[in-house]
Amino acid sequence: MTPFGAKMRALRAARKLTLSRMAADLGISAAYLSALEHGKRSRPSPGLVRQICGYFGIIWDEADALHLLAQRSQPRVIIDTGGLSVRATELANLLAERIADLPEDTLVALINLLDPKRSNPRC
Repeated sequence: MTPFGAKMRALRAARKLTLSRMAADLGISAAYLSALEHGKRSRPSPGLVRQICGYFGIIWDEADALHLLAQRSQPRVIIDTGGLSVRATELANLLAERIADLPEDTLVALINLLDPKRSNPRC
């Protein structure tokens, strides 16, 4: 699941909406919405994120946060370290090898280290 997918699922659950109902209301297929939530599709377009913000009545800072989550929700990430330092290449490779085994608290710590201004670490 992607950060964006988790947030969408939480928004749907809080409003007791089914995936089918939300998809119909947005004019997209339930299969596509499910794939977005589960990280099986690429991150959503900015237009779809705006549409979702409107659907849930999300404005200002919350809308900006949802757009950022969408940007950070590419399920298949490629890190090009060509031209970067030896340490940057080593880090990228270690992360690729071990990310699946890192405990949640370590992931949160790394996210907070890399993005200390992050407003909602639970998204």
